[in-house]
Amino acid sequence: MYPILSKSPVFNGMDEQKISSLLDETQFTIKCFQKNEYLSHHGDPCRSLIILLKGSVRGEMFDISGKALKIEDIEAPRVIAPAFLFGKNAHFPVDIIANNEVEILVFGKEEFIKLMQSEQIILKNYLDIISNRAQFLSKKIKFLSFKTIKEKIAIFFLEQSKGRGRFELHQTQSQLAELFGIAQPSLARALKEMKEEGLIDNQRKTVTIVNRKALMKLLG
Repeated sequence: MYPILSKSPVFNGMDEQKISSLLDETQFTIKCFQKNEYLSHHGDPCRSLIILLKGSVRGEMFDISGKALKIEDIEAPRVIAPAFLFGKNAHFPVDIIANNEVEILVFGKEEFIKLMQSEQIILKNYLDIISNRAQFLSKKIKFLSFKTIKEKIAIFFLEQSKGRGRFELHQTQSQLAELFGIAQPSLARALKEMKEEGLIDNQRKTVTIVNRKALMKLLG
């Protein structure tokens, strides 16, 4: 357990021995779930900090037609819904479902507060986690505000290039599709069209801005 916790963003910067000694003085529980089992449902109270020790889960919600929409996959050793532990509306925003065999570590809210009070690095890590999450969601809202896939790609590539003609892309197509809120095949098709139109060129992880002016024109 301790090797995986040392890689968790909650315990970032702490070695296994330190984590072990902290947990010896902290109350927690470990729970296991099978594939497609619900860890929580949309609207359930969020009373605990949950760290994935094994496996992955997905967040799902339903649209107005009743169709299930996957919001994202979360893999060990990430934290589940960290931004919803505190605040007036401390409820799970989506259903959390196991993708495979899952094991989680659960700290009650009050116990986690004590942990943050005893170790400043954990407090800082938690603030970083929720700040990073807020920044991610802010970017996602920004991309969703653009109507077409090409507009989403254009603004993202222009921002990533920082004025350079070429840059390295750190995200996979699957991650980009998730960020843009679109299907991966649709993203791949749009990238291919933009390449054929002479706007960009992408080879593996390297993206070249071929026609910056045309890309900016897409944004109006």
